[in-house]
Amino acid sequence: MKDDVVYNKSDNRLFVKTDGDLIYVICNQEDQQEKVVQRMTTDNCLLENYEEWDEGEDKKWILTFRVLDNYDVKPKLN
Repeated sequence: MKDDVVYNKSDNRLFVKTDGDLIYVICNQEDQQEKVVQRMTTDNCLLENYEEWDEGEDKKWILTFRVLDNYDVKPKLN
């Protein structure tokens, strides 16, 4: 992904935006969150923040992931 880019089109089910080493994903439905977290969480990318916005039909879930650089990645131990 490129830095400071909004990856969004009218038919997307998720809103994705990058900002430096952060990736913001806005889910429209509660059941989308689990799939996003499973796909995005790796050794180099961690869920950093979770936030609920609004109520009722307009409710959104904002997931913030941090892409780790080589200095942040913890080495695997035996």
